[in-house]
Amino acid sequence: MLDYMTRHWWVLTVRGALAVLFGVLAVFWPGITAVALAILFGAYALVDGVVAGVLAFRTTGSDRTPLVVEAVLGVLLGVVALVWPLATVIVLTVLIGAWAVFTGIVEIATAVRLRKEVSGEWLYILGGALSVCFGLLIWFWPLQGAVAIALIIGVYAILFGIVFIVLSLRLRSQTPA
Repeated sequence: MLDYMTRHWWVLTVRGALAVLFGVLAVFWPGITAVALAILFGAYALVDGVVAGVLAFRTTGSDRTPLVVEAVLGVLLGVVALVWPLATVIVLTVLIGAWAVFTGIVEIATAVRLRKEVSGEWLYILGGALSVCFGLLIWFWPLQGAVAIALIIGVYAILFGIVFIVLSLRLRSQTPA
């Protein structure tokens, strides 16, 4: 495998460069990035739903009911995401906010229950409070939350791309002459 990778080091360079390009675009146009991700999700859900539908029709008996439900939901979600990608971004962001609020409440409740057994429970409470605040901020400003998520993805893509480019150059130096 190493021999193959050293001979084709340039593939990692291309992957890294594409990741850096995507990351830069995500950082400078995070709104477009969030919508593009929603469109990719829509395409995936649509194809997944169609595949589940084909499987449902090839299956006999009552075993196909879950596949039919999966197919219908996949196709519907895919179409909605493709037709209204911005709405998909907002819904996803609101779900992330709901998760953060729920997680924060559970963390606070757990800290209160453990306060007699653990010292420093206030840190757990603080973490829970931060989760609740984060979730509420996303609920009140879902578009800004989506932009923040796109920025995080962009920074990750830039770092990932740089790592792959450096790796490819190291592999290139090991290529036999």
